Amino acid sequence: MAKKRERHQNPEPFLSDDTNKSVSKKRTKPAKQHQHEEKLISAGMSSKILKEALIQQKEIQEETDAENPNNIVFPEEAITQTQVDEEDDVDNFGGFSDNHSQFGGHEEEINEDEEKLLEAFFSKDAGPQKTLADVILDKIKRKDQMPPGLSAVIQALPKLDDCIIEIYKSVGEIFKKYTSGKLPLAFKSIPAKHNWEELLYLTEPEKWSPNAVYQATRILASNMSSSKATRFYKFVLLPRIRQDIRKNKKLHFALYQALKKAVYKPSAFHKGILFPLCASNCNLREAVIIGSILQKVSIPPLHSSAALMKLAEMEYGGTTSYFIKLLVEKKYALPYRVIDAMVAHFMRFCEDSRDMPVIWHQSLLAFMQRYKHQLTKDQKDDINYLVKKQRHKLVTPEILRELNNSRLRGEKEDDLMVYVLLALPIDDILYTEACCENVRI
Repeated sequence: MAKKRERHQNPEPFLSDDTNKSVSKKRTKPAKQHQHEEKLISAGMSSKILKEALIQQKEIQEETDAENPNNIVFPEEAITQTQVDEEDDVDNFGGFSDNHSQFGGHEEEINEDEEKLLEAFFSKDAGPQKTLADVILDKIKRKDQMPPGLSAVIQALPKLDDCIIEIYKSVGEIFKKYTSGKLPLAFKSIPAKHNWEELLYLTEPEKWSPNAVYQATRILASNMSSSKATRFYKFVLLPRIRQDIRKNKKLHFALYQALKKAVYKPSAFHKGILFPLCASNCNLREAVIIGSILQKVSIPPLHSSAALMKLAEMEYGGTTSYFIKLLVEKKYALPYRVIDAMVAHFMRFCEDSRDMPVIWHQSLLAFMQRYKHQLTKDQKDDINYLVKKQRHKLVTPEILRELNNSRLRGEKEDDLMVYVLLALPIDDILYTEACCENVRI
């Protein structure tokens, strides 16, 4: 007799065979790591682990004390949110190539005729620029009469540990060859230090690479106060920029980007770069390159007004007229006090025996084009007298035209439609009124 086939019965009668197969398949899969049940540690075992950890911690502390008997620790600064954002930006920074050496990404030619006309006002070779090293060494000489040099600065810092000095000297070695990547954390803590100038000098800023100057300007301009940033711009950034322009006859692209970042603190930019540049009678090439920053970057109106007022009170040079022209052409609404200072600045040249250069006449024309309606009657009479003393065959007629076609300060704008309507026939008058009122005839 044939054997009977064994009958397969479903152990779960409410589930189909297909469902049972799927469940069995799922159960055969190995459990994932996070699905393992955590085993609890007994109280006796946990106490033994803690005792062993304390013993190891004491051993590490004894070894540390033996290596560092004075217990000197480099203080770590709290990293702010801005510093975290900057670190992310630095990671994404790809660096500047060496062929990026033109400011603004393009060449700006300087007219030889204008350069000859400005020879009497621009200094071709300005005096030596004061750097951060000079400032620190002056402090040292006044205090202890020490010999100049990096060793003198180190001796003048008795509170600094040798470990800290070595750290910042190593930062300087990194910055000499820096092209791209993260910055040392020790450098990011400099803005929070009270002796930041001495620490910065230990890194030897005059030997930094152009890319390092750019990154340092980003960090310090964002985290320093305006007064500290002014000193950094004046004694570190400005001398480096002028040195690069004189050496290469153009500015490295990374240094030009550093100038743009410096405008993040407008007051520090004016006090640390613009005013010292005008006071030292920079040459025309330096004025054109740095002036292009004023043209391209937006500056708050109040800071521009203060800069114009300061430039108007400074001793005159061709640089002064050039920067005045650039700031006036930004078309900011100036206070009356600044406009009065500008008029007084131009009136100083009534009795000047020199033939003023073209840039001086151009700055006066730009001022009249933008602010002719903010002048009083006496100021207009003074400017009318000025242009008779200082004339230019092409620019002076334009100045007189702007002067004659302007209203006085405080007067309302004349209703020109009245004069137009008086000269038109009655039909044209009705048509013009209907157009003004948006009425269809």
